Amino acid sequence: MFQAAAKSVSAASASAASRGILSSVRRYCDKTPTKLRVSEALSAAELGARVKVQGWVRSVRPQKANLFLHVNDGSSLQSLQIVAGSELDDPSLTFGSAVEVTGTLKKSPQQKQPVELEADQIHVVGRCNPLDFPFKIKERHGLEYIRQFPHLRCRANAFSSLLRVRSEATTAIHSYFKENGFLQIHTPIITSNDCEGAGELFQVEPSGPEHEEDERFFSVPAFLTVSGQLHLEVMSGAFSGVYTFGPTFRAENSQSRRHLAEFYMVEAEVSFTQSLEDLTKVIEDMFRSATEHVLAHCAEDVDLFHKHVTPGHRETVDAMVKKRFPVITYSEAIDILNRSSQKFVFPTDWGCDLQTEHEKHLVKHCGNIPVFVTDYPYDLKPFYARDNSDHPEHTAAAVDLLVPGVGELCGGSLREERLDLLRARLEEAGLEDTYSWYMDLRRFGSVPHGGFGLGFERYLQCILGVDNIKDVIPFPRFSHSCLL
Repeated sequence: MFQAAAKSVSAASASAASRGILSSVRRYCDKTPTKLRVSEALSAAELGARVKVQGWVRSVRPQKANLFLHVNDGSSLQSLQIVAGSELDDPSLTFGSAVEVTGTLKKSPQQKQPVELEADQIHVVGRCNPLDFPFKIKERHGLEYIRQFPHLRCRANAFSSLLRVRSEATTAIHSYFKENGFLQIHTPIITSNDCEGAGELFQVEPSGPEHEEDERFFSVPAFLTVSGQLHLEVMSGAFSGVYTFGPTFRAENSQSRRHLAEFYMVEAEVSFTQSLEDLTKVIEDMFRSATEHVLAHCAEDVDLFHKHVTPGHRETVDAMVKKRFPVITYSEAIDILNRSSQKFVFPTDWGCDLQTEHEKHLVKHCGNIPVFVTDYPYDLKPFYARDNSDHPEHTAAAVDLLVPGVGELCGGSLREERLDLLRARLEEAGLEDTYSWYMDLRRFGSVPHGGFGLGFERYLQCILGVDNIKDVIPFPRFSHSCLL
C-alpha cells in the first residue's frame, strides 16, 4: 500500500513537472520573435505576430511622440515601415545604417502600405555616417552616378531592382531548359581553344617566382574562354540537348556602352537537326518564356526601370512578348538597308558584316520587335558554320537575333557535320592539327546539329531598356577598369 501511494505521488510530481516544462516552452515560444524578410512581412501573413526584421534604414522621421523608419533588406523594392515610441530614437539611427527591429506586425492605417511593424526593440547593428555616404536620402541617383561606387551601388533602389531581375531571369532560363529536356553542362573557364577565331583572348599563366617564365603551366597555351560552344559540341555527341550558362571573356580594347571584358553567355546545342528553324524556335521560346517569368515575378522592379529609367519601354517589351519574331535573310537585309533613305556610316554592300547601326535600322523596319537574320555570307562565319553550298551567293546556315535598343542579342548556326567540307575549311585556315579532335567528333557517330549563344547582359538591357551594359552586371570589367 505504501509503495502504491509512493508511485501515485511520484506520478503526480512528474505530471506537474511536465506541465511546468510545457508552460515554460510556451512562454519561451511566445516571447521568441519569428524572423521575417521584409517581403514576407509585407505579405501580411503574420499579422499580430511578434517578429524580427533585419535590414538597412532607407528613411528616418523622428517626431515628438513617435519614430518612423523605413527598412529594406533587399528582398523587395518596397520597404517596411517601422513605428516606434520616441524613447527608441538613437543618434546612430541614420540613413544607410543596419538595424535589427523586433515588434508586433500590425495592419497599417495608411492605404499606401498594407502593414507596419510596431517596434519595441531597435538595435543598430552597423552605423552609417550620412554625410560621408555617397547616396543621399532625398535624391534620385542616376545609373551613371552610382556606377562610380561599385562597392556600394547595390544599396541604391535601381541597382537592387536590377540584381533581383537578374537573379529571376537566371532562374527562368535554367527552368526553360530543364522543362524542355536540356542537360546543363559546366564548360571550362580555362581552355586551349579560340572558339570565335578573333584572337581577343586573355592568356592564363601562373605568377610568382617559383614558376619559370619559359615553361607553360598547362604545357600548351591556355586562355580564358570566349565561348563554351566547342565543349557543348562534344557533349552533343551523347545528349540530344545541352546548354551552359556562365562567364566568358574577350580582350577587346573597348570602353563603349556595348562591350565588357567579362560577361555571361547562355549557350545551347541541339542534336539531330538540319534546320535553322529548330534553332530559332528554341531561341524565341526561351526569350519569351524568360521575359514572361520576369514580368510576372519582378513586376515592381521592372516598372521602376520602365517608369524612371526608360519611360515608354514597357510597350516595346509587351510587343516582343506577344508578337512572333519575323525572319529575313541576310540578302533581304542588305536590300532593305540599300533602299533606306538613312545615311549609314558603314557600307551596306553584300558581304559586309552588319554593324550596330544596320541592326537597329532592321529592327525598326520590322516593327521594332526582335527579328532573325539568316544565311550570312560564308566568309563572315567561323569554320564550324555549315556551308549552304549555294551559288553565286555563297552563304552559311547561320542566324542572328536582333532586338530593339541593342542590336545583336544572339548568334548561332548549324554546325558543319560533313567531314570532307570541315577538313577543307580547317586546312585552309591552317587549323587541322589544332582541331583534329573536333574532326574526330565527325568520325564517330556524328549527327547533324546546331547551336547558339545569347548574351545575358544584352538580354537584360533589352527587357529593361538600359543603355549601358555596365549597368546590368554587378561588377563590370572592361578595358582599363577592374575595380574590386
